[in-house]
Amino acid sequence: MKAKGGKAVYGASVGILMLEAQFPRIPGDMGNALTWPFPVHYKVVRSATPERVVLQGAEGLLDVFVEAARELVADGVDGITTNCGFLSLFQAELAAAVPVPVATSSLMQVSLVNRLLAPGKRAGILTVSGSTLTERHLALAGVPEGTPIGTTEGLREFTRVLMKNELELDVDLARQDNIEAAEKLVSAHPDLGAIVLECTNMIPYAADIAAATGLPVFSIETFVRWFQAALVPRRYG
Repeated sequence: MKAKGGKAVYGASVGILMLEAQFPRIPGDMGNALTWPFPVHYKVVRSATPERVVLQGAEGLLDVFVEAARELVADGVDGITTNCGFLSLFQAELAAAVPVPVATSSLMQVSLVNRLLAPGKRAGILTVSGSTLTERHLALAGVPEGTPIGTTEGLREFTRVLMKNELELDVDLARQDNIEAAEKLVSAHPDLGAIVLECTNMIPYAADIAAATGLPVFSIETFVRWFQAALVPRRYG
């Protein structure tokens, strides 16, 4: 048997474009490497703060994301994702800029999830910032018009810590925020059959949301596990 070269890094098929942030990333968070059952390769996109990407529409950041994506490919990854659902804005440009598959946003799952549900049921979205998640973000991710949206914005802990890039996170309060926002979303829309988490920092609370609402919960974790399984198919025999 002969081994083939050509890469700088081996064994990490998924490259993750990371926002530049300092808030805590607990296990389950996309930016915590312990979250993944397979190796991943991170690239921090300097100057791409949560405030700039989520609250300011990622204005002026396309070029630095393209450059970072190309660096990940040069390092050896086989596919690229990002750690913010709001980066659906750059899906087409990033996919065009690199020779590997790109999955920018958890929101890209919404249409597929709808296809899984019984007639009359649909998916709802839970986001970190309902006031800045625009129709453009949704359209570029292929989200159907009129999809219900809930948010942790304005609650006690979760959104504030992320958007202000704070150094401490009260995990219990953040969990309560996510549960409360999800329950409010489901109460307002009885036709929901599933929830899609926009925010990649919501993964640690997915099980709590599912338990509280009785609905399946899709996240960037479910998306990237599926994505990685195609990049590195399991070998049998």
